[in-house]
Amino acid sequence: MIKNLANGTGRRKTSVARVYLRKGTGVIKVNGKELKEYFTIGIHQDTVIRPLSVTDNLGKFDILINVKGGGITGQAGACLHGLSRALLALDETNRTSLKANGFLTRDSRMVERKKYGQPGARKKFQFSKR
Repeated sequence: MIKNLANGTGRRKTSVARVYLRKGTGVIKVNGKELKEYFTIGIHQDTVIRPLSVTDNLGKFDILINVKGGGITGQAGACLHGLSRALLALDETNRTSLKANGFLTRDSRMVERKKYGQPGARKKFQFSKR
């Protein structure tokens, strides 16, 4: 039986990530795949790892992430938020460095809904007086 040291839930746009920290050597798995296999773009990989490098925890834990919903960028942001929350749950002294980098704040920007009688969220049909 593998015991989780800490867990955290992260959200960004419509993506939700559940992050579990375990004792280990630094293996990061996202939805059963390696980090570099799931997030093929380097920027997204760096986004996920950033909380670990800020708190000097690279290679100290095995990390299991389950993420769903949204696109690839939203999922990377959700992983960052969830990992930050898990590191905070593990050790409260991480709060200052995580908060200074803005990792504990949820990015609440979402797509505005489409309104009825309009072609989009903001766009209006052209006005015609006659």
